[in-house]
Amino acid sequence: MSGGRNTKTGVEGAAKKISGGRRFLNFLGANTVPIMFIIICAICIPISGFSPAYLINEIVTRMGRNTFLILALLIPIMAGMGLNFGMTLGAMAAEIGLIFVADWQIYGIPGMVLAMILSIPISMLLGVVCGKILNAAKGREMVASYIISFFINGIYQLIVLYMMGSIIPIKHTTVKLPRGYGIRNTVSLLNMRQKLDDLLAINVKGVKIPVATFIVIAILCIFIVWFRKTKLGQDMRAVGQDMEVARAAGINVERTRIISIVMSTVIAGFGMIIYLQNMGNLSTYSSHSQIGMFAIAALLVGGASVDKASIGNVFLGVMLFHLMFIVAPSAGAKITGDSMIGEYFRVFVSYAVITIALIMYETKKRREKSQMAELLAAEQEGEEV
Repeated sequence: MSGGRNTKTGVEGAAKKISGGRRFLNFLGANTVPIMFIIICAICIPISGFSPAYLINEIVTRMGRNTFLILALLIPIMAGMGLNFGMTLGAMAAEIGLIFVADWQIYGIPGMVLAMILSIPISMLLGVVCGKILNAAKGREMVASYIISFFINGIYQLIVLYMMGSIIPIKHTTVKLPRGYGIRNTVSLLNMRQKLDDLLAINVKGVKIPVATFIVIAILCIFIVWFRKTKLGQDMRAVGQDMEVARAAGINVERTRIISIVMSTVIAGFGMIIYLQNMGNLSTYSSHSQIGMFAIAALLVGGASVDKASIGNVFLGVMLFHLMFIVAPSAGAKITGDSMIGEYFRVFVSYAVITIALIMYETKKRREKSQMAELLAAEQEGEEV
């Protein structure tokens, strides 16, 4: 009896070890990118020579600057539309709002609020256009949204380079090009610089904490959590899981998908205004160009995937991605004697992260399809027998 019990115990122990090993491997597979970045940062931090206080201060600043933008990506992912490379449409709408506010000389928080209000109708219009195109490109939303951003960027350049000042009234010479029309390459936002960050800011052992900015971010996080529980939020989740099942349940799939893109575009516009007020200036023709790429890279670094992302992924991604951005140039300079190596490295890594995540997602999808095909084949064989 004792021998049989010992054998059973041994089998159970072996089964637990195998199960634990599988869980560990699954954990590694699901968190490959965050683990890779933790290792990179752990190597680069001591080499860079930066003090902990400096690093913490920089991370807190960048969290306030970038988090709102990255949160704009969560709603389209929930609706099954993948990573919204078209979020730059909202960024361009925000920049148009800021150009008008700078020309009207409206400063501080009122200027930010007015720029947000002006960006809403533009963001909604661009979001509807983008959503309709993505509905016609089901299954290829990420590539389509990436190309749409280039197309709209061309229209944006036409408006700010030729139409503003000639057709659209622009008064101030500090905003307008000397030739009389078109917007300058850089529009100063010094009278708006860090107004939100300085509001209710506190200093803890040399670390400036922008309380008001984090309150705004917290409000958006609470909204996203609440929105997921609403009827529309549940519809988006259903569409994200299976469009045909959602359609059979009476959900207007196309309309739901458009709404998710419109919401993402509007939120991205607000996030861009928060980002630019922190920077203190607007690079008219290039500020928006890499925003989508870096926001998506940061989200993926936090452990998100094309079809699943959470608020936790956003915060972890901002911390790890921007920590690497801070320490890589200094570490590169000390290792190789050339700080540009670090610059090249961090740009290379941001693109590499997106590539790795997309490859992993496609591999996972193909594996699941293969397993499903095997199950169906086995069921058919069983029915024939």
